[in-house]
Amino acid sequence: MTVDALRAAKAQSPELFSYLLGGTVDEETARAAAADGVPPEFLDFCRVLDGASCSPSVQIFGLEEALGHQFYCDPIIDCVLPLSPEKLFCVGMIHETPVYVDRAGGGVLGIPDEHREWPDAERFEQLAPGLEEFFVERLATAAYVRIGLVDDESAEYDEWLTLLRRAGLAA
Repeated sequence: MTVDALRAAKAQSPELFSYLLGGTVDEETARAAAADGVPPEFLDFCRVLDGASCSPSVQIFGLEEALGHQFYCDPIIDCVLPLSPEKLFCVGMIHETPVYVDRAGGGVLGIPDEHREWPDAERFEQLAPGLEEFFVERLATAAYVRIGLVDDESAEYDEWLTLLRRAGLAA
């Protein structure tokens, strides 16, 4: 329902950048990606919305882009975060910090706000129980303003916030 509202608002807003909302992933592509180890939680999301560029600094990747960002799952020397391609799948970025789906439980993980240099973080924080909830409750509502670091001056220029408002998802 949220994605439908966003797509309808986007169709009524040709002046907004087209890259804000991705398309959808077809079943054949999803099956091939699943066979290559892409988590089902991410593929379910891509079947409805294959990525969203909320702003230059807040993104949920589409399938193709996500596949090119899995190096963020690789362990880093002197980093205490439990990075592992077997345990994590990078699904987006928030302010140059990767966002992951936990392969075991499907939850969305990020680092706590107080850590701006993500490899220095000591732990992950669960951002939502799943990718759909993360998108619907944190990125497709007025909560985006905090995540996107949108202040009063930049609000009128933020195309994602404009789209949310036109879709009736944010005031």
